[in-house]
Amino acid sequence: MIIVLKPTATQKEIEHLMEKIESLGLKPWLSEGVERSIIGVIGKEDIIRVMPLEGIPAVEKVIPILKPYKLASLDYKPEPSQIKIGGDLSIGGKKIIIMAGPCSVENRDMLLKTAGIVKKAGAQVLRGGAFKPRTSPYSFQGLAEEGLKYLAEAKEKTGLFVVTEVMDVRNLALVMKYADILQVGARNMQNYDLLKEIGKTKKPVLLKRGMANTIKELLMSAEYILSEGNTNVILCERGIRTFEDFTRFTLDLNAVPALKSLSHLPVVVDPSHGTGRWGMVNSMAWAAIAAGCDGLIVEVHPQPEDAFSDGEQSLLPVKFEELMRQAEKIAQAVGRTL
Repeated sequence: MIIVLKPTATQKEIEHLMEKIESLGLKPWLSEGVERSIIGVIGKEDIIRVMPLEGIPAVEKVIPILKPYKLASLDYKPEPSQIKIGGDLSIGGKKIIIMAGPCSVENRDMLLKTAGIVKKAGAQVLRGGAFKPRTSPYSFQGLAEEGLKYLAEAKEKTGLFVVTEVMDVRNLALVMKYADILQVGARNMQNYDLLKEIGKTKKPVLLKRGMANTIKELLMSAEYILSEGNTNVILCERGIRTFEDFTRFTLDLNAVPALKSLSHLPVVVDPSHGTGRWGMVNSMAWAAIAAGCDGLIVEVHPQPEDAFSDGEQSLLPVKFEELMRQAEKIAQAVGRTL
């Protein structure tokens, strides 16, 4: 349920209303806008519907929400959210944000070299996994804190912000020390304990859609984070499993306009995991921009044939430069910038 407040509502009246809501065992969330402030009420709507809310001085009108994802919905926040990453960089506005780097942080030299390459090409955020979820327990699992330190050094040298995956609640505090954006991978999209703990932070989070999850399920996972108080959620489409086996996954670009029609949260697209083939990454990246995404996350490696993971979908620097040149033209064509 959404409670729209009158412009004349005083702080005392608002506090009184929130106390009334809490007394019913419900959770109120105050969102202060330029012209209007609203209160989102989390819990069973039938409990609060019996209250004559519109008789309370602070209340202008009450809007029921039938969608299960209340805080992620456009009903709660009609205008697109812009998530501040750091400095003057935010995602969700006119500017399309590019996140790029290797799948795994393999060693210091490779990471610093790649960071310089993607920075020069126009990326604003460095991606790289220090903790790696792998299908096989015998595959490279990441460098853990050593890898995080390399990411921090790359940030210091290039000015790039850092996005890296957190896989376990036990490592959350450690990853938060080094990351500007916490990535929740596809395999952890429904790890609700992890989502709730991330929700207690204020750190921006890139929430990847699970490989067999619906758009509704993605938004419900976002709701877990939002409902704990962290409003800095970025959604990511990274491909889903279908019967097609030519590509690693099927990149669901339908999800971009679909999410935009349902939620105020920014949407990033991952054409690397979405295809699993480096020769298709650029085309899908350009298509994602045309579809209305707010950012891209792309795997780049100076020598993909030697990559510890995902070399087959990683771009050589020259191909990433090509992606960026054409992306700028497409962005301008749809009224955006890089």
